[in-house]
Amino acid sequence: MKLLLDENLPPRLARLLADIYPGSQHVREAGLQRADDERVWEWAARHDFVLVSKDSDFVDRALVRGFPPKVVRLRAGNCPTDAIEKCLRAHSVILHAFYADPVERVLFLP
Repeated sequence: MKLLLDENLPPRLARLLADIYPGSQHVREAGLQRADDERVWEWAARHDFVLVSKDSDFVDRALVRGFPPKVVRLRAGNCPTDAIEKCLRAHSVILHAFYADPVERVLFLP
């Protein structure tokens, strides 16, 4: 399972999480810096990524359009990178089950 980290997340997270989410990228690495949501959505779907964001925009899109891509919405406010990393690590089993689920399209994490 690969994560595509939205612009509102630190770029170095992809590298920090590479051991449990290999192949993950930040939108900058994917050449999507400042791209609109539709372009990011299409790229994630085409390349089999799970979108991870703090914004609700992708959640709304997933509820209307379905998946791919699946969307993980982080509800944490402003917090340090290590707190986001710990959250994504602590919920790894849940994230992988979500990815494999044939019905679920959105996952909310604290």
